[in-house]
Amino acid sequence: MPLLVTDYSWTQTDSMVYINVPLKGAKVGKVDILSTDEYIKVHYPPYLFEALLFEPVDDDRSTAKVGNGVVVISLQKRNNKVWDHLMITTSDKERKKEIRQQALLKYQEKLSAESQSRAEKKHTEKKYALETMMKLENEERESIQKMKDAERDKTTAELAAWQLRQKQQAEEEVQVKVQSQRAYQTKTKANTKNKERGCSEHLNNILCLDQRNQNETNCKKKQVDLPAPRLTGNIHVTFTPRVFPTALRESRVQEEEEWLKKQAEARHVLNADFEELNDLKKEHRNPDWLKEKGDKYFTNGDYLSAVNAYSLAIRLNRNIPALFSNRAACHLKLRNLHKAIEDSSQALNLLTPPVPANAAARARASVRRGSAFCQLQLYAEGLQDYQAALKIDPHNEALQADTQRIRDIIQGSEANPDTQ
Repeated sequence: MPLLVTDYSWTQTDSMVYINVPLKGAKVGKVDILSTDEYIKVHYPPYLFEALLFEPVDDDRSTAKVGNGVVVISLQKRNNKVWDHLMITTSDKERKKEIRQQALLKYQEKLSAESQSRAEKKHTEKKYALETMMKLENEERESIQKMKDAERDKTTAELAAWQLRQKQQAEEEVQVKVQSQRAYQTKTKANTKNKERGCSEHLNNILCLDQRNQNETNCKKKQVDLPAPRLTGNIHVTFTPRVFPTALRESRVQEEEEWLKKQAEARHVLNADFEELNDLKKEHRNPDWLKEKGDKYFTNGDYLSAVNAYSLAIRLNRNIPALFSNRAACHLKLRNLHKAIEDSSQALNLLTPPVPANAAARARASVRRGSAFCQLQLYAEGLQDYQAALKIDPHNEALQADTQRIRDIIQGSEANPDTQ
């Protein structure tokens, strides 16, 4: 038989009722809270607190918070007036039993409605993701068609210009041929007249003049001095083998080379064995292109679309840490805290070995996982991640302040934590 809690406390205003129920050492995960507009039950074995409320409340606008050894229930009154009592004062067991049964039925209906709402939301999200992908495909198809049309117009214009040039060349050749024939006929007639007139001496002078001009031209060609050939040679260029901008440290060379090798291998891995991915365009099968799309969606506040873009990129290549880290940031915005922890952990696993080149990425992934732990009230785990990030970036004032705040929460100096 459960033990009834009697050392609770309650206060009220004209519009709100606040109830504080002590947990008596019970863990947060073992507290069961049932709430309707007329009935409140808090069960943490072997203790039980129940209240048949004096007046009905607005259950949808009421809240319950569990933490720091106490359950704080905030009830929104339907009528703004002061209650005489917290609970109804009646000894009728049948009346109490009827109220409990009605409360249980309402709670079950509420759970059913919430389940249906989640299913509809999930269906809507899938539909939106599909419509988004179809929209991207249509845009890509239209872009390709525009490129084809532009190339076809360009080719048509070049063909028309080439045909026009061919026609002009043919006309010019015909004109040159006609002029040559006319010149030949004129020259023939002139020669005939000269022969008839006996002008052989004039023709000889012309021939001599032409021969003399030709001889002078040949002499000038022989006198032209050609330039000497240019000298050849080889230019030797040497490059430093260092890749990282830091100074050479013999103890970190092997780790840096291992990190570079992993990065190079990650860019060449492509998981294309999914049948549903074979229909995607070439750009849509590029993880880098999908990552840029996800970054744009995140910047615009469309976190769900960003998650879809990062997820598709991860299916194509699971060896890029930034994809998991960025998707963890989206899950934090969407309050998918367990998924944020999983993605952050996967990113940290890929960011090995720890070298200066991936220090900033490790710090971001640690902070995101630590924030998810803290929002789940797992402050000890969250403190470890914040301390790991602070070790990487010890001069970050915001990180120092958040770490100290988590320490204060663990030590009990803040009663209502809200670490982001």
